[in-house]
Amino acid sequence: MTPEQKLADLGLTLPEVVPPLAAYVPAVRTGDLVYTSGQVPMVDGKPARTGKLGAELTADEGKEMARICALNALAVLKSELGDLGRVVRVVKAVVFVASAPDFTGHPQVANGASELLGEVFGEAGRHARSAVGVAALPLDSPVEVELIVEVS
Repeated sequence: MTPEQKLADLGLTLPEVVPPLAAYVPAVRTGDLVYTSGQVPMVDGKPARTGKLGAELTADEGKEMARICALNALAVLKSELGDLGRVVRVVKAVVFVASAPDFTGHPQVANGASELLGEVFGEAGRHARSAVGVAALPLDSPVEVELIVEVS
């Protein structure tokens, strides 16, 4: 089953690639690696949610936002590669979490992205990861996700 078929089985469709918000490109390929730019939880051209984890959003809401970010990153990969079947392995995910100072649920929020990658790519979706708390993200986004993937 292809990654695109797995997405369909999950009831998900890849969105349009979110246009860059500043002076960068959505992805860069070097050798057999593709680096995506950070993806925020945009849906239909608008932020799905805004605010900080531990203040305006719960960890479960943040987890859902991380899942949307990962889906947006997959759209970038599809645009870059033409076929998600060319992903050999997800090497690393970096998940930034805008959070209140006392929030410590960053790993649980990041699981939203990690679990989607596992569902779509199986064993090849298991990856190294960093979950980092930050004071603020672009557009007051609660989460931002970037990926490094090995491709064929």
